[in-house]
Amino acid sequence: MSLDELPAWLPAWCVDQLGDEPVSVLFELRSISAVFGLRLAGGRDVVVKAREDEGRAASCVAAQARLAERGFPCARPLTPVVGVGALAVHAEESRPGGELLRGDSPEVAVRCAAVFARLMAELADVTVAPPLPNPRWVRWDHTDSGLWPAIEFLDERDQGAVPAYVVDTASRARKRMLASDLPCVLGHADFEAQNLRWHDGHVWAVHDWDSLAWQPEAALAGAACGAFASASPPTLAPIESSAAFLATYQDLRGRRFTAEEQEIAWAASLWPAAHNARWEALHGDPPVSCDAVRAQAAERLRRANAWPPAS
Repeated sequence: MSLDELPAWLPAWCVDQLGDEPVSVLFELRSISAVFGLRLAGGRDVVVKAREDEGRAASCVAAQARLAERGFPCARPLTPVVGVGALAVHAEESRPGGELLRGDSPEVAVRCAAVFARLMAELADVTVAPPLPNPRWVRWDHTDSGLWPAIEFLDERDQGAVPAYVVDTASRARKRMLASDLPCVLGHADFEAQNLRWHDGHVWAVHDWDSLAWQPEAALAGAACGAFASASPPTLAPIESSAAFLATYQDLRGRRFTAEEQEIAWAASLWPAAHNARWEALHGDPPVSCDAVRAQAAERLRRANAWPPAS
């Protein structure tokens, strides 16, 4: 991308908020957010993130700032969240480098669980307004009328394309989670391999702080234990690796989950995978998550006490 292709508001925003104008574009990424890596005239590299303002961005950036101040490996925000029309925009320092840790073995799960335990321990002392609504791929706690949270561009597609076993799995997992009244905490809800970078065996950076959520600790750990190995396309880690993740997480946090929390963790491990499986089916993508849900749902639902079929 060239400077001429940047959104019209962005150069002036950089001058106003960062005191310098961009002179080159290092990268551009677009998913739920638009992310621009920029080099400013003074030589500084920054990252500017813009996304639809759902009212959650300010809390996410404030929590990220607190962790960065404490030395947690994440980019330090350089500005608060600023409204630009319908967008919520902020800038943060550039934190390039590091490698993806690929693999879904129990050994990889243990390493990732150690990072997640450290992250959750740090967030436990952070007080911000709950970043609601929760990210759509973990929004099992929505109050919309159907099974899935209302997402217009997905809902307008032919829902008959979604395999019945995906719908059934999501329904049972969600019913089990909604039956619990565990307290909510702040946590990272997109703890995937693609959002972590490693250097010399140590975590170098945790990215995607837009994906903080306000849910029970067991549900957050459960979602992470299923998603930690996901790069692109996302999938579901093997059951034995999820079990290793949960065991390590509890050991390092110094508290064993109750029986109910264990069940909620296993139920929550299925929801992002079911969301991804639905996405695959609606878009005609290769059935990576679909196949993983088909293979693992019965055992994960059994551990969640969401099996046999709910009435």
